[in-house]
Amino acid sequence: MEILSQLWSFLGLLTVLQNVLPSQLLSLLHSFYESLQDLLTPYSYFEIPEFNGYCGVDVNDLYRHVNLYLNSVNPSASTCRRLTLSRSKSSNRISFTVAPNHTVHDTFSGHALSWTHHVETVQDSLEEKRSFTLKLPKRHRQALLLPYLDHVTSRAEAFERVSRERRLFTNNGHGSFESGWVSVPFRHPSTFETLALEPELKKQITEDLTAFANGREFYHRVGRAWKRGYLLYGPPGSGKSSLIAAMANYLCYDVYDLELTKVSDNSELRALLIQTTNRSIIVIEDIDCTMDLTADRTQTKTVSSKRRGRRSEMGARAEGEEGEKGRVTLSGLLNFTDGLWSSCGEERIIVFTTNHRDNVDPALVRCGRMDVHVYLGTCGIHAFKSLVSNYLSLQSHPLFDAVENCLASGGALTPAQIGEILLRNRANADVALREVVSAMQAKMILGGGAQGECDDVATRSPESVLMVGSSSPENWEKKRKEACTNWGEKKVKFLVRLRSLTKSDSGRRGV
Repeated sequence: MEILSQLWSFLGLLTVLQNVLPSQLLSLLHSFYESLQDLLTPYSYFEIPEFNGYCGVDVNDLYRHVNLYLNSVNPSASTCRRLTLSRSKSSNRISFTVAPNHTVHDTFSGHALSWTHHVETVQDSLEEKRSFTLKLPKRHRQALLLPYLDHVTSRAEAFERVSRERRLFTNNGHGSFESGWVSVPFRHPSTFETLALEPELKKQITEDLTAFANGREFYHRVGRAWKRGYLLYGPPGSGKSSLIAAMANYLCYDVYDLELTKVSDNSELRALLIQTTNRSIIVIEDIDCTMDLTADRTQTKTVSSKRRGRRSEMGARAEGEEGEKGRVTLSGLLNFTDGLWSSCGEERIIVFTTNHRDNVDPALVRCGRMDVHVYLGTCGIHAFKSLVSNYLSLQSHPLFDAVENCLASGGALTPAQIGEILLRNRANADVALREVVSAMQAKMILGGGAQGECDDVATRSPESVLMVGSSSPENWEKKRKEACTNWGEKKVKFLVRLRSLTKSDSGRRGV
């Protein structure tokens, strides 16, 4: 009782002194007390408010990163006694928030740290003042603070990219306005695990994508814009769109499907590029059919030759510029992919697709614009087994040998053709595989003429080819002729083998 009475007496003395002493002296005493406390404590404290400044308008990104970081380390497994759970429409998972005035412990470089979430109610207002307080050892704060905050930021950005909802954008024809894109949730189920690709090609693509996503420091060091170009070419149904979806799901990027026919001119094209976000894939499908871009150079040369000597060079240039108004030109598209405007954002992938690569202007697909050329043809044996595993849940079957023989003899089908047969007969695996074999045999026997076979040899080859910066238009014709020769040899061998089997079967029936 005596101790309690002395304590009450001391508190009463403090109250009297607070009312008697000047406010300046009280403030000085309070500062002295805090300095003494900071001198004696072995920890340093850093406050991170929700907003920058005092107006409460400019959001503090570091506060948001701390919140995301605490989600990524799974605070439910920590010693925090209270957590707030929530789920938003833009995220595909449950998020954790540290309850007001509770602490989450963490470790970094062998040192113990902690985060405390402070929430204070503003006087005479319904608003709340939120902040995080970081507690770390005072002796190591110089060596810990900046590396730890960099670790928090990078971990938070990676977590945000994985957890947020991805969007599929398309241009609405009003690119010069505030927003030229409209979007819907991107929920395409294609992944590299379900994609019908040969294992080697799949490995090369995933390694290239991973190196690109982790290449921020490299691209900045060599002075290149942080972007990557992919040219996907091959027959219809070979899986070009599915590969794009798998790339987006693998990297957790948004997809911008650019429809060039809705773009009025080069200025609108640049405006659309500026409005795209970082960590995105910009897709232009069927680049050879979208617009007659390859004819620009031919027309320009023809017009200039006819008018040479009749008009000055300046007048001809003015007329050329006037003719380009109101439409997207090859020059505008080249600047879009590899010009100065292409560096207005970071971590972007530009994808062109086409069924006929020879119809695309060589300037569009050269190295530096389309860095990676991926040929998607018909199914090889590994891609076929992947389709059977996806559709029929089979890992092996006696008809696999017959399928492999058909593939070796030039009877390969595209993934879309095989997928449709398997989907239609998914209730009976034997019937599905027999129909696939029949379709392959029909393609071998009922193929077109020699010239047609050579022109379409790319669609008959079961192999897929990845060319990184090594493809040039001068070599395409040579490779096509070599493929025609190989196909012709395979065709002759198959017909000889088929004829011998027919004769031997007839002899057995005669006996």
